[in-house]
Amino acid sequence: METPREPHFFKPLLPGFQSGVAIPLDFYSKHIQGAEINKPWKLRSDASDQIWEVIREGRTLTKGWKEFTEAHDLRIGDIVIFKHEGDMVFHVTPFGPNCCEIQYTHPHIVKEEADADDAPTFSYDYCFLAEVTPTNQKDDKMFLPVEAMRCGALNQQCKEVKLVNKEGKSWTARFGFSESDGAYYISRGWRKFCRDNRCTNGDLFVFNVVGDGTTTPLLCVCPERKECTELLIKHFSRIDGSIASTSRN
Repeated sequence: METPREPHFFKPLLPGFQSGVAIPLDFYSKHIQGAEINKPWKLRSDASDQIWEVIREGRTLTKGWKEFTEAHDLRIGDIVIFKHEGDMVFHVTPFGPNCCEIQYTHPHIVKEEADADDAPTFSYDYCFLAEVTPTNQKDDKMFLPVEAMRCGALNQQCKEVKLVNKEGKSWTARFGFSESDGAYYISRGWRKFCRDNRCTNGDLFVFNVVGDGTTTPLLCVCPERKECTELLIKHFSRIDGSIASTSRN
C-alpha cells in the first residue's frame, strides 16, 4: 500500500487530555519512530497564524500541548486530526462532538458556540470498574454497575456505545438494559474489545462515561487519575475484606 503524502491520525479528547496526548502506535512506528527525540512538534491550525511548539516524550505530546488546547478552547468530547506536513510540522483540525469542524472567530481564537438551546451538556464525571471474566467473554456481555442508572450520559433508548482505549481507538458495541437485573449491559462488541486489547481474565478497566444523553455515549478507558485510583483501591479493599471475612469463619 502506498504511503499517503500527508499521513494523519485523529484523537478523541478524553478526560485528562490537557496533561498530554498519546500518538497512536501504528502512526508512531510508521512515521515518527527514529525521528530526532529532542525535536519539538510544530502545531498549526486555520484558527491562527501562530505556531505552537510541543515536546514529544516517547509517544506522548507533553510540554506545550496544554497551551495549544487552551488557545483553541478544546474540551472533552472534541476530536482533533493531526496531518503531518513533513519535518515534524502538523496541521491540526479540531472537530466538535457533533463531528463538524469547529469554527473560530478572528482575530482572537474563540470557539463559536451553538445556541444555548441546542448546545449539548456533556456528562463525563461517572467512572465504573469493569473486570474481564471467563463468563462475560464467553457470553460477549458485560454488565455495568446498577449505579450507572444515575449517569446522565446513558439512557434506556441508547442502542450502542463506543468503547475507547487509551490509544484513542474505538469499538462499537451493542448497549441495552436488562429489566430482570435492573442494569445496563454491553454486548456484541465487548469480547472483540477484550480480544483486540489482549485482555486476560482478571484484567481491570476503569471506564469514564462521556455523553450528553442523546448521542452515542463513549466509554473511555480512564487514565491514571485520582478518582480512578480511588475506585481501584475500593475494589481491592472489598476483595481483601471478603477474604478476611471468609478466613474468620
